[in-house]
Amino acid sequence: METPADNSGHEPLTALAPYQIPEELGLIVRQELVVFPLMITQIQVSDSSAKQLVDEALSKDRIIGLVGLPPDDDATLSDLDIPRIATAGIIHKMLKLPDGTVNILIQGISRVELQEVIGTEPYPTARAKPVESELEDGVEAQALARIVASEFQRLISLVPQFPDDWRAMVQTMSPRPDHLSDFVASNLSIDVAEKQALLETFSVTARLTKLTELLNNELQVVELSNKLQSQVQSEMNRNQREFYLRKQLETIRQELGEEDEQTVEIRELRRKIDDADLQGEARGAAMRELDRLGKMPPAAAEYTVARTYIDWLIALPWRATTEDNLNIRSAREVLDAEHYGLDLIKDRIIEYLAVRKLKKDMKGPILCFTGPPGVGKTSLGQSIAHALGREFIRMSLGGIRDEAEIRGHRRTYVGALPGRIIQGLRRAGSKNPLFMLDEVDKIGQDFRGDPSSALLEVLDPEQNAAFSDHYLEVDFDLSQVMFITTANQLAPVPPPLRDRMEILELAGYTEEEKLQIALRHIFPRQRGANGLADDQISVSRKAMQRLISAYTREAGVRNLE
Repeated sequence: METPADNSGHEPLTALAPYQIPEELGLIVRQELVVFPLMITQIQVSDSSAKQLVDEALSKDRIIGLVGLPPDDDATLSDLDIPRIATAGIIHKMLKLPDGTVNILIQGISRVELQEVIGTEPYPTARAKPVESELEDGVEAQALARIVASEFQRLISLVPQFPDDWRAMVQTMSPRPDHLSDFVASNLSIDVAEKQALLETFSVTARLTKLTELLNNELQVVELSNKLQSQVQSEMNRNQREFYLRKQLETIRQELGEEDEQTVEIRELRRKIDDADLQGEARGAAMRELDRLGKMPPAAAEYTVARTYIDWLIALPWRATTEDNLNIRSAREVLDAEHYGLDLIKDRIIEYLAVRKLKKDMKGPILCFTGPPGVGKTSLGQSIAHALGREFIRMSLGGIRDEAEIRGHRRTYVGALPGRIIQGLRRAGSKNPLFMLDEVDKIGQDFRGDPSSALLEVLDPEQNAAFSDHYLEVDFDLSQVMFITTANQLAPVPPPLRDRMEILELAGYTEEEKLQIALRHIFPRQRGANGLADDQISVSRKAMQRLISAYTREAGVRNLE
């Protein structure tokens, strides 16, 4: 089958001389070829049988039949359902091309009913009978014709491909609803099946009713398409204008010897990366993000994400450390001054300092203070940090249910941040602080993950030298961090996590120990907190003993305070 020429330029003739349709009609059967009466279209003919039909028609009455098929239908005339409605057309012009193909200009003159197939060689032939349109009298057809004419004129104004002079042509056709319906049907963007259905509709009123529905649908599609195109064009114009202005600004800065803000920012970030002394994988990640940053416009959403990531890499203490106070006598004095009793705990800290003096690269121990509330677990951690001369970071684990609190969020999420371990190290400004994890026995668990499992890597001296945070995606060394955890009871702590820690129990204080703590620490602290001088208030030793024995039956000293 030959490919038909473009039918988008159909044009009507409003007047047509009467023609005698022959009873035996030679046919061109082709996909997507539906021609309406009065419409003129161009057809390209390449096969020999169709060329012979054209030649014989030109030597006689120039009238041939045009039969349309769906786009995927390769049927021949003998396969078609007979009777079938087709179009008889008259050839006005023929042009032979150098490649052997023939272009013909043909105009539809009448609907015909193919009643019987006469032959298929040398070209398809059928017995044909002209069919006239049924034009009903009354105002309904005229009203429908006006609606169709109005809607089609609107469509002409919205579609640039339609010639403007068609509006006047449609207005001229309005008194002839049959001509108007065929003209509109031939120029609507509808599929072949719908066009064939309109061709087979003899009632003009029915044709106009169907066209009203098709026009409404087509107008909605075109209006929405134009609206979307306008929005896209507006966005493109805005982007092009912004690009043009940025280029102008860049040129002006170059003429003035100035640099744009992005270049200055990239250079400043590069300097900060060098000053941060990033090494290995961390420096590689920072430089990759910096290269990406230099290639994307500052207005891009990814720009802020990449910039924040680089800021985190720069701010972390990859190599910064504080020097431990390894003076055993001085450390013991600090511990004795800030806490009364707790000799077992103090001896363990002194042991740690002694080993630290012998082996400088010793990994930090994982201590776990267990005991009732108020026995001084958290304050003891602060005293240890003071004795060692380390930064102190406290993180409460009570109620944490999201694993990302420990490991961080991946950067694919909006508002992603590193986990609280990495955040604490950034606040500390050193990679060897004393990190206290309070309430390790009160960690939750739900669909967002198991934070206690995430802590296994953090609190394992054999693994935390290469701790992986989901946000950073580069390993961070936690082996020099001294982790201390606290718990009221060990039963809720998962066994794998408990095995990674050294358990130190703080069972409680005797009445004598409470008395010394009250006289040395609690009373002076509360006296100063309430704005009283030393000579304004005093409590006797006997009164303090009475207070402890009669009113504070607890393991710790929280109620006493």
